[in-house]
Amino acid sequence: MIKEPGYRLNVGLIVINHKGKLLLCKRKNSNNWQFPQGGIDHNEEPRDAAIRELYEEVGIKSSEIKEIAISDKWYKYDLPEGTIKKNFFNNRFKGQKQKWFMFELIKETKIDFTIDINPEFDEFIWCSYWYPLSAIVEFKKEVYRSVLNEFCMASIKRYL
Repeated sequence: MIKEPGYRLNVGLIVINHKGKLLLCKRKNSNNWQFPQGGIDHNEEPRDAAIRELYEEVGIKSSEIKEIAISDKWYKYDLPEGTIKKNFFNNRFKGQKQKWFMFELIKETKIDFTIDINPEFDEFIWCSYWYPLSAIVEFKKEVYRSVLNEFCMASIKRYL
């Protein structure tokens, strides 16, 4: 895990169901869709952060998933000027640096946005593999495209 000035360390989470559909969530009070993601706490391993964030953000427990893939590299994106939230960690970060994980649901589960006191999402869909590229904000598209390409073979092997 390599820290880089200006970037918050983060995990991106792709969940695939038994039909080969991906979990895509809508950010609360917006029309912005994305995969679940979240920060890596101090001294936390990326995989531990992925499991924690998956539960906190969408209510999926570690006993309900199987790890399919982890990205070979860290991906990063910059937040566009004007979209950086006021006090985004005291303006220390201009973007996020992410390690990506793909998990397969191994048992039926209910998506639950109420685990976290301040939920990030208010809606979800199960979508086709490449659909997220047409639904997400522009500044994340290159990272999503790269990660989906990297994970493509891991997911195809499971559903052929």
